[in-house]
Amino acid sequence: MLSRRKKKMKVARVDTILGRNSVIEGDLRFSGGMHLEGTIHGNISADDQDEDALLVINEGAVIKGDVKVPRVVISGSVEGDVHASARVELSSGAQVTGNVYYTLIEMAMGAEVNGNLVHQSKEALRLEHLKVPGESHGTEPPSREGGAEKPVSGVSSGSAHS
Repeated sequence: MLSRRKKKMKVARVDTILGRNSVIEGDLRFSGGMHLEGTIHGNISADDQDEDALLVINEGAVIKGDVKVPRVVISGSVEGDVHASARVELSSGAQVTGNVYYTLIEMAMGAEVNGNLVHQSKEALRLEHLKVPGESHGTEPPSREGGAEKPVSGVSSGSAHS
C-alpha cells in the first residue's frame, strides 16, 4: 500500500564528477547530474532550463556557499542555504548550516540542520492555470479563500520568529 504512494525520484545521468581531492574556488553551474566528493568554496546552481538537474553531495564533500538546484541529495556538509525547487533528501550523515528551502523533503535519522526548514509551496501556482473562468466545481474548501492564490512568503503561518 505504501509503495503506491511513494513517488520515485527520476534518475539523472551523471554529467559531472568532482573528485575527493578537488577544490573549486568560485561559483559553479551545471546541468544534468553532478556528484560531488570534493570541496567547493562558492555557490553552486543548476542551469535554469534544467528542471531535472540532480546534485549528489557525497559523504566527506563540503560546500561553503549556497546551493540552488531542483533536486539534491546531501550526505556531506553544506555551509550555506539550500534551495531545492523539487526535492531535498538528507541522509544520516548530512550536515547543513543554513536554511533549507524545499517543496518535498526526506530526512533520515541523524541528519543535522542548523537553520530553518522553510516549505515552499508551489501547489497554488501549479493549479492556477487549470482554473476555467466562470466554472465552479464546488470542490474548493472555504478555508482556502484568498490564501492559496497569494504567493507564499517562505515561512509557515504557524511559525513565530523571535
